[in-house]
Amino acid sequence: MTDFSEAMSVAASGMKAQASRLRHVSENIANTDTPGYHRKVVSFEEMVTNGSRSGAVATGPMRLDRTALDRIYDPANPLADDTGHYDGSNVNLLVEIADAREAQRSYEANLKMFDQVRQMSSALLELLRN
Repeated sequence: MTDFSEAMSVAASGMKAQASRLRHVSENIANTDTPGYHRKVVSFEEMVTNGSRSGAVATGPMRLDRTALDRIYDPANPLADDTGHYDGSNVNLLVEIADAREAQRSYEANLKMFDQVRQMSSALLELLRN
């Protein structure tokens, strides 16, 4: 049964990591029009247990995307400098939507794996009872 529980923990770690990724993507989308906002980027790291690879993942440290901020021309804006420009955000909605879709599909794949392992362990217990 330890193989089943290890497979379930790997799937659960994947779901948790993708949920964290979706949280950062939603923050980025919410702050698309926030002046000076830098896009948040999350990375994944493989978890190591007792010196060996477990197959599970965790989110690494959150980083800010250091791409140049959009320069927006609006002389009436209170944030505008002498030239009438101010710094917008570096969030690209197309990239964020693609990231959200990828995270959603990865979450669903991990959920399917979790469910498959649960069904297999239930079938095994049923066989052992008979």
